Amino acid sequence: MASADIGIEVTYAEPHRAIVKTYRLGAPATVHDALRLAAADPEFAGIDFAGSAVGIFGRVSALGQLLSDGDRVEIYRPLTADPKSARRARAREARRSPRPR
Repeated sequence: MASADIGIEVTYAEPHRAIVKTYRLGAPATVHDALRLAAADPEFAGIDFAGSAVGIFGRVSALGQLLSDGDRVEIYRPLTADPKSARRARAREARRSPRPR
C-alpha cells in the first residue's frame, strides 16, 4: 500500500510579519518532519527551531506528534516578558496614574 501525501502549513509570526508556507509530506509524517522541511527553506532562516516550542492549531505538541492533512504547525517565539509580571506592572502603573474625568 502506497503512502498518501498530506498537505500541511508551517507558520512563524514576528512582530511585523508572518511566514506561512505550505508543504506536502508523505504520510505518516510528524511535526519533526515538517520542521525539517521548514528549516531548509530560506524564508525560515534565523529561526531557532531547536529552542522553540511548536504546536498544531494553537496547542503545544511534541515533535513526534503525527500530522493530519490540513494541519497547521506553528513555531512559537519565546515570551519577551512573563505575562503575570507584565500584568502586575500595568496594574501598578494604572493605580499611580490619575483617571481622567
